[in-house]
Amino acid sequence: MPNTAHDLPSSVVDDPRADHRPRAIAVMGPTASGKTDFAADWAQRLGTDVISVDSALVYRRLDIGSAKPDAATLARAPHRLIDLREPHEPYSAADFARDALREMQDLAAQGRIPLLVGGTGLYFKALLEGLSDLPESDPGMREALQRELEERGLPALHAELQRVDPVAGARIQPGDTQRTLRSLEVFRLSGVPISEWQARSRGPRAPFPFRVLKLVLAPPDRAVLHERIARRFHAMLSAGFLDEVRALKADPRLHADLPSMRAVGYRQAWQHLDGATDAATFVEQGIAATRHLAKRQLTWLRGEHDALWFDPSASRGGLDRMVRGFLGSRA
Repeated sequence: MPNTAHDLPSSVVDDPRADHRPRAIAVMGPTASGKTDFAADWAQRLGTDVISVDSALVYRRLDIGSAKPDAATLARAPHRLIDLREPHEPYSAADFARDALREMQDLAAQGRIPLLVGGTGLYFKALLEGLSDLPESDPGMREALQRELEERGLPALHAELQRVDPVAGARIQPGDTQRTLRSLEVFRLSGVPISEWQARSRGPRAPFPFRVLKLVLAPPDRAVLHERIARRFHAMLSAGFLDEVRALKADPRLHADLPSMRAVGYRQAWQHLDGATDAATFVEQGIAATRHLAKRQLTWLRGEHDALWFDPSASRGGLDRMVRGFLGSRA
């Protein structure tokens, strides 16, 4: 069961005198749960920056559909690790872990509290727990695989993955272009299946260099979250989301199978603009896909046993007290 404000994990109640690591705060939660507003308030109060933990916000020109913070929010709470890449450029969880730790150390060196905010579980895991030491991506190999994808098709490449790595082939869905290509790339570069790389023990990992308070913002009533998701999706459409995707489609470097274009909302908008769905179906599919994303995020968050859960609308006072208690005189 998730921790509540009265059920504190050891990471919070341990005697701070026994842990001299600098402190950081991680604000987690499903999409549309109110993370950005809460984090912006505390970033302004602490005089610090937000470190975005969101796999869509790293891309330039993905603004409306990714719910990227607007200019007013960025003015009072500067965000790091947004707008890092063009939509056709790769950016991995390992890239994020390296970049986020660098930003955390930079803030700590200035005497400021790193404030990690987002809903991409893989990014949080890569940063706080580490990932397998997989071979680094090779641009030449990626280009070759992309050509094969266009010539042979994804089903043939997935069938090849099933032959060379049955474990990964069974785990990775046939329609998952990104993971299929990455798994084949690892095998071709190293001769070792990606499943074997992932199973190898890395030995004891050094403690993470920060003492992190994990806060999960999530309405206990799923219907409340669903209503927030629907309202935000309609607001995105009113703000020009489809025009944003039209402009992206006009870029010859982009296609529907890129990780950026497979982000929730963007995939459905691309298909709609290709004529695959009518307007009503597009809206229905976009909202349903966002709800499914929130469900996956909540499933991952329930495995974070040292995180504290709060209802963002009913427990703001408790959230603020928790942060102040964790930071002590710093708050």
